[in-house]
Amino acid sequence: MKPDIPLSALVIAICALFFSSSFAGNPVLPGADPHAMVVGDTVWVYPTHGRGFFYAFSSKDLVNWEQHGPILRFADIDWIPEGKYPWAPGVSERDGKFYFYYSVGPKPSHIGVAVSDSPGGPFIDSGRPLLSDNNDPRFEAIDAMVYHDPEADKWYLYAGGSAGATLRVFELNDDMVSFREELEVETPSHFTEGAFIHRHGDLYHFTYSHGYWRASSYSVHHATGPTPLGPWTYRGAIMTSDDRHKGPGHHSIIQNRHSGDWLIFYHRWNNREGDGPFSGARETAIERLYHEEDGSIRPIVLTDEGVTDWPTEPPQSGADPDR
Repeated sequence: MKPDIPLSALVIAICALFFSSSFAGNPVLPGADPHAMVVGDTVWVYPTHGRGFFYAFSSKDLVNWEQHGPILRFADIDWIPEGKYPWAPGVSERDGKFYFYYSVGPKPSHIGVAVSDSPGGPFIDSGRPLLSDNNDPRFEAIDAMVYHDPEADKWYLYAGGSAGATLRVFELNDDMVSFREELEVETPSHFTEGAFIHRHGDLYHFTYSHGYWRASSYSVHHATGPTPLGPWTYRGAIMTSDDRHKGPGHHSIIQNRHSGDWLIFYHRWNNREGDGPFSGARETAIERLYHEEDGSIRPIVLTDEGVTDWPTEPPQSGADPDR
């Protein structure tokens, strides 16, 4: 996912510096490419919204949000070439440590990784790029997402998109900052960038962005497979533009461990008309996500209401995770 133009990035950075939120409804946060994760009963969100740094946001109710950071500054990372800027973070937790993967661009692009003992940082960079594309026109080293497969007890990093629209997958070493090996994987239909994996039942759900990031064609598509590496069965689009909300994409998906509810975090252009190209700032929104019995995901309606509850205790009577 490409970052905003310089002026909008500056505006977003200034807004983030003074950001506080207790607003019920969409959008919930400034910025794009939101990676959400759950730590205990707290939701953490890591968006793109600056030209030289990252912030994190946390909430226990999806209404009141606390800002943390900057959690990582490009000025503190020696290996990043001059003229590059950050976007599209992805975060993973393993054995009490938090690993922050991020894109460095423009092309030739890189993926870096930094480590912290806390989801709120600060994160310390590993000191070298984890993956570089070396200006290969068939692949772009962006949009890292890490998935832990409990069946195999392996950690996979998914990356790629945009230039070449090619997906690559690597198994991570135990240190989470180096690769054990690259794995063979097909690129599913309509894949552009922004890979995300989650499991529901016996299926691995691979969701990803399709289209041009500044246009109404930007959307979220869905494929399923019996393993984290496919083979993929394409299921179609699950999130597309409507009359006022354009270009929904570069998402992440979480589940509430108490209620079983699934949520999708994504960015969009609000109150835009036409098909683009759009300019200005994208914003982060949240919607509910429902799995159907046939293995598909129900198409998601873009709302202004969003999601305003995050249960921190089990329900009185059992919850239906896909009600």
